[in-house]
Amino acid sequence: MLGALLLLSVVCTALCFPDGAPIDACVKMRANQPNHGQHRSQPPHTSPYRVTASASTYAPNDLITITIEGSEPFKGFFLQARSAETQEWLGSWEAAPHTTVHPECAAVTHADPRDKARATLLWRAPGGHGRVYFTGTVLKNYGTFWGDLVADSADDPRQLQILG
Repeated sequence: MLGALLLLSVVCTALCFPDGAPIDACVKMRANQPNHGQHRSQPPHTSPYRVTASASTYAPNDLITITIEGSEPFKGFFLQARSAETQEWLGSWEAAPHTTVHPECAAVTHADPRDKARATLLWRAPGGHGRVYFTGTVLKNYGTFWGDLVADSADDPRQLQILG
């Protein structure tokens, strides 16, 4: 019995969501948290990954670059763009190789199970002006992931205070 459970766990680790987060990741009870059985997010401050955004303010049709990288390879990610004023989903993601866009909730996810050293993504602003933040999850593997990560941005006044 234990052997069968271990085999199921290994198969699921390799095969569960190899094409990225499903659309219901946008609206489930634990926002920005994968539904990976009993596995839970690691504390954000322990993440070996950094998510950065080239800006946190936008004008109509601006493109903002978001980069995910770290000291270890990662298997996947799920990111959403949200309005800093209303917390609502905002804007759209540009199509990129090996990604899936969920326009219903301004989200982008990985679309392959390969290890990644870095992911560079482009987000397109809607009409108007405002502030945006990027939040989500980076997965080292099926059972080890960090949720509720928020992208750092050099033009974010809070980051400027930290940087001096």
